Amino acid sequence: MKFAPQSFVRRVLPSLVVLLALLAACETSRRGIPEINATDATDLERRQSEIIGADAHHNSTLVGRVIEGKVEYVVPQAQLATGFIRQFSDGTVIDKTSIRKVQGSPKDKAIYYLVGMGLRNGMYRAMAIPLETSTDNSLYLRSNAERYIVTSVGCTFCYFSFEKSRITGTECEENTGGSRCDLEVEGNNSFFAR
Repeated sequence: MKFAPQSFVRRVLPSLVVLLALLAACETSRRGIPEINATDATDLERRQSEIIGADAHHNSTLVGRVIEGKVEYVVPQAQLATGFIRQFSDGTVIDKTSIRKVQGSPKDKAIYYLVGMGLRNGMYRAMAIPLETSTDNSLYLRSNAERYIVTSVGCTFCYFSFEKSRITGTECEENTGGSRCDLEVEGNNSFFAR
């Protein structure tokens, strides 16, 4: 069998052209950290004032974004844990932070909560703070947002109870006699010290 360069070129060249065309059609953009310029800062201020509305004198901080149904943290979770430890200010150690979506039913408005969980003297503690959602799905923590604080008495884990996406109480994981979860609501927060 003899090698025929012309037949090789006729067979391989069209395949290479198709392959190059397909590669050129692929999206090659990458998502990176956007640079902030004057228009971005103005847009950010506009969105912050939009979500705060009448309470424009209260501070708010961007903590996350919802992108395609998933939460992207803007503030590192270690920094969020430090904020929760400062809010408890009683020796509670926070080892888990998250942003959770709560939606009682499809017709209820979804509310996102910033949640910190940990222990104090071996007892479970948790705090949840509701976040404001802007029109572009950015999540902001307002300084006047209430804090929902759970302290367990004999429970290994406590759950928040919700009604129409709002926290209304707590439940103990196990239903043993004498075990309970106490809920305390504070009117504001100093999560991000200024």
